[in-house]
Amino acid sequence: MHIYVQILIIVLIGAVLLWLGYLLFIRLWTEYRLNRPSLYKVGKSAESREPASSGDAQVCPICSSQLSKGDLIQTTAYPSLTGGKDRLMYIQGCAFCLSGGYDRKCPVCKVSLALDEILVARMFDRPQRRAHVHVLGCSRCRKLGIM
Repeated sequence: MHIYVQILIIVLIGAVLLWLGYLLFIRLWTEYRLNRPSLYKVGKSAESREPASSGDAQVCPICSSQLSKGDLIQTTAYPSLTGGKDRLMYIQGCAFCLSGGYDRKCPVCKVSLALDEILVARMFDRPQRRAHVHVLGCSRCRKLGIM
């Protein structure tokens, strides 16, 4: 009988330790998800950024600011419906134009964009190279069919 009590105590201690480990893991994971760095890293301050033309490499297509190494643009790419190499993409912008510090303009119709407006683009996947993105217009001019 004494051995069964010891086994029961060891099993209960193991279950409590597993439960505490699980809670600690879930808490750390949730805290990481809530406080993780944003999708884009900011390398240069807003004062040291130079404007560039919208066709240059590493340039935000909305605010035309030169991106540093590691800066990313917030986008949403959808899978191809036809099985081809092109996909539909929505471009929200970089960290600088999403914060409201820069003028946001559509490169097609040259209209100023609000923070909730997006660019519609096609992304062409190329093997062993970076994907090519072709901006079709903003949510306003694309809806009207201007091109």
